[in-house]
Amino acid sequence: MQVGQDAAAERVALFDAGGRVVGAAPRGVVYRDGLWHGATGVLLRSGDGDRVYLHRRAPDKLIFPGVHDCWAGGVIGPGESPEVAAARELTEELGVSGVPLVPIEYFPFDGFASGAGAGSPGGTDAPVRCHMFTYEVRWDGPVRHQPEEIVWGDWITLAELRARLDDPVGWPFVPDGRFGIERWFALRERG
Repeated sequence: MQVGQDAAAERVALFDAGGRVVGAAPRGVVYRDGLWHGATGVLLRSGDGDRVYLHRRAPDKLIFPGVHDCWAGGVIGPGESPEVAAARELTEELGVSGVPLVPIEYFPFDGFASGAGAGSPGGTDAPVRCHMFTYEVRWDGPVRHQPEEIVWGDWITLAELRARLDDPVGWPFVPDGRFGIERWFALRERG
């Protein structure tokens, strides 16, 4: 991932509302205009599954700077499959590679949700609209942050993650990341 103007110019795969790839546009235009695009999220869990890796985004990210997320991920590039994009993002953001991605689910995310709108950190007047492809990996090796992406991170238990989600003022989360992890917890509870 690039920062600043370079990141705004990066080409992103555009999707229609139904989830079909329909073209590409610069990331800055996608965010400014609330265009549907593809995105990935990888939940990094410890080998025993008891902990997840929580991190805080860099303060100069184009969208949602300085807030927390438990997903390593980002946009899908033109011609890139969701799985390839997810593996690339996991390597770029956390330095984790060579581990199998286990698909969790696909879902569309459409909305401002939890303060993503105007006036919030990284907020815009346009909604965030993405088709999210989520995965999970198990890892007990080292985690190496890409400094342009992440400024802090640590392993926390699932109970600690739930507590932090319940404290949106003290622990603000990326809206689509919050939505995704709440879905993940619901899936686990169902079975």
